[in-house]
Parts: sequence; structure tokens; C-alpha cells
Amino acid sequence: MEWTGLAPDARRQLVDWRAGHGASSQSAGSAGKGARIPWGGLLGVVAAALPMAALWGFTVDDALVSARVAAHLAAGAGYRFNAAGPAVDAVTPLGWAVVLAPLARGGPLQALLGAQCLGAASWIAAAWWLGMRIGELGSKRWRFLPLLVLATNAPIAAWAVAGMETGVVTALCTVALSGRWWGALGVGVAAAWRPEMVPYAVVLAAGLARAAGRSRGVVSLHGALAVLPAIVTGAVRAVVFGSVAPLAVLAKPSDLSHGAFYVAAALIWTGIPVLVIAPWTFRRLPKCHLVILAAFVAHCLALVLAGGDWMSMFRLVAPVLPALLLTAAALAELGSVRATLVRFLLGSAVSVVLLVDLGPGARSVSSNRRALIRSAAKELRGAERVAAVDVGWVGAATTASVVDLSGITDPTVAILPGGHTSKRIPADFLRRRQVDHVVLLMPSGSALQTPWYDSAFSYAVEHRVVAQAHELGMRPVAQFPVGQTGRTYLLLRMK
Repeated sequence: MEWTGLAPDARRQLVDWRAGHGASSQSAGSAGKGARIPWGGLLGVVAAALPMAALWGFTVDDALVSARVAAHLAAGAGYRFNAAGPAVDAVTPLGWAVVLAPLARGGPLQALLGAQCLGAASWIAAAWWLGMRIGELGSKRWRFLPLLVLATNAPIAAWAVAGMETGVVTALCTVALSGRWWGALGVGVAAAWRPEMVPYAVVLAAGLARAAGRSRGVVSLHGALAVLPAIVTGAVRAVVFGSVAPLAVLAKPSDLSHGAFYVAAALIWTGIPVLVIAPWTFRRLPKCHLVILAAFVAHCLALVLAGGDWMSMFRLVAPVLPALLLTAAALAELGSVRATLVRFLLGSAVSVVLLVDLGPGARSVSSNRRALIRSAAKELRGAERVAAVDVGWVGAATTASVVDLSGITDPTVAILPGGHTSKRIPADFLRRRQVDHVVLLMPSGSALQTPWYDSAFSYAVEHRVVAQAHELGMRPVAQFPVGQTGRTYLLLRMK
């Protein structure tokens, strides 16, 4: 199934989504391919690469959780966050750590770098494919304007280079627009790694097959391919870890109000949804684009039900944004130049604001984390059990067992009441876990007080830990500033 070029007498209309690889009946279609498609692919690559270069260095603590599991796999310790601990479902995308394992022989930081490169390369390849498809949509130059918005889009770029699975998931969701069986399977794998994407995957895969006039059997097959990987992943989780749902679902509970706010903010600040606000042109769109819009709506509803996400720059929305770019290009081909320019200017303005506002801080995250890891590694020599909320960077700084106060790598803590930063841990938790070091985060602008336990700390669970640490006789031994953010990590140790 492919997007074919426009014949000269139909330049203002998009051709139908057609089955197979049939060539256009117009010779101009073939000529159009030769002239337009390479430029489309090149524009896609450039548009994807520019913001990734601007945001290279962005990451999140969870990426280092995956990296530590991958490093243990590479060392032969198994699927574990702590080498001497039990096998745990510490990574939402089950199997992502396995993908990273060959890149993790040098430890978690090497695994993180490998994951960043893999995500960036995957998205670059998908952006080339997307540009090719946009090039085939017609003849108007305006159809390439969505790629200019992509060139300033922070969410897609940031999560492509973050070291998490999002870059690969975004690439899989993009090539799923092909409408072929392998595209349905690809978006199914994406949904297996990101369970909230199951509705999107099914609507997109089955819908594109139906829009192409495929038989009911083929439509059903594509729908099954889109959901089967998630079913298999759930079954594996149930057998190996005793739960169909990822551990993060228990560790990070949310609610509908948070999910609704998250989606509303994403619709505004990701910039790209603005490009498809063209209700008067919708009726002229080929069915495949209506399917894309329906799948996007299904994804938004799923995110509301899932409660959104706590990470910045709309990680859960980023993978489906490239599909909207394709539909935005189709609208530009069909609609008026004035309407296209208005949408483009609005989408670009929002994208630039987000990129300028968050870009400088985002690109410094990796360097800040590496500095933390180097400093803490010296102080954590000889540690046996270290308790922390931000376990990713702590786990990269030491080979000791890390006691997870957030529960994302610890099933016992995950089921405790509270969010992942406010777990109601028992009063004797540190003693029972035989913790000898504790890492606490102090908010921006705060200073260590006398006595130290009167200091301000960022997370609610840390305030519960402080009293226990004081009773055990722990004392501050080091402070680690977090770049230029004003925040500081405080390290406690037994006397």
C-alpha cells in the first residue's frame, strides 16, 4: 500500500489510499516520484535532526533504570535491577533492556549512550520515510510546511534522544502509516512496550486496512497483529512477575483529572495538533487520514484514563505526532494557502516557545547526571544498601543494592499507598532493609539546616525517611549539586 503522486489534472486532490504497489496510471506520477520523493526524505531527515541536535543531552532518571537492568543482563546477572536481588519488572517496556544489553557491557552509562543513539537513529530513519510519504501526497509546496514545524518540535526530538524506548516506539508508529501488515505488527510492538497505546494501535492498523478496501479477514488480521504483542507481553509478565500490568502502574498511580489536564496541555504545547484543525476540509480527506485522526482521538482518551504522565515534554503523546504531520500535509495539499499558513504559524509559534523555554535546561540533564554519578561514586564506595527515590542515577553510581523508595523497581514498595514520591513506608523500613546510606533531594534555594533533619526535602516520602535515618544514627557526609538548577542531593551514612 502506498501514497501515489498526483496527475497534472488533479493537483488539488489527493489520490485514494490504494492497495499494493500499483503505479499511478499517469506518467506524471512516476515523474513526480523522481522529482519529489528524494527531497521529501531529505527534508524529513533535516527536520528531525535539527531539534535532536539542539536537545542532545536530555534524559530522565528512568532511562538509567533500564540501563542498569541492561548492564546486569550483559554481565550475566539476569533481568534484575539489583544484581543480588530478585528478578523484577523494573522497566515498563518489557524487553527494552534486552535490546540494550549488547550495548551495555561497559555499564549503565554505556547502555544509556547506546539507547540514545538507537532512539535517534530510529527516528531519523522514520523521518526520512515520513518525508517520502509527504512528497508523494501531491504537488503543492505547502504540503512540506508541517516538516518545518517538526524542525522546531521539542517533544518528538527530546524523547528520541532521551535514552528510553520512545524514539523506537515513535519510529514504529510512523512506519505503521504504510498500512501494510508489517506496519500493523510494528505499531503492535510499540503498544506492547507502551500499553496505553493499544487503542491507538488497533484503530490505526484495522482502520487503514479497511480504508484501503481490504477484505474483512485482512482487516481482522491487521487488528490482531496490532494487539497480539501486548497480549503476549502481558502473559509473560503474569508468568514471570505475577502481574499482567507493568510495575510502574502500581508505583505511579494517577487519576482522570491529571490525565485530562495532561492531554489538554499536550494538544496545545506540542504544536503539531494545531496543524490538523481544519474541520471544513476534513470531508475532502481520503479515508486513511480520517483513520489517523480517529486513532489520535482514541489515544488521547486512553491517556486520560491512564492519568497522563509525570515526565516533561509529553512523552506519551510524542509517538503519535508524526501521523498528524502526514495528515497536516494532506490538508495543506487540499486546503487554501491562507488556512495552511495560519495553522503553520500557530503551530510553529507554540513549538518554538516550548523549545526555547525548555531546551537549555533539557540538554544539560545528561551532563548533570554524569557529574552526580562521578561525585557520588567516590562517596558510595563500600556501601551495601542505598535508599533513594531517584534510583536511576544512584544505581549507575554504585554496584550496591539500591532500595527504591518510589517502588518502580520494588514490588513491595510499589503496592504501598501514595504516589511514587509519597509512598507511606513503614516506620521501621530502613532498619528492616538494613540500609546504610540514604540519598535525599533538597529543593532549589534550600540549605542544610542545623540539625540536619530540619532541612527541606523535595519528596514526601523523604520526610518519612528522615526520622528513621536520624533514629538509626545516620549523618550527612556529602552534598552533590545538580548543575545550575539550585537543587542538591544530600548523602546520609551510618556513623
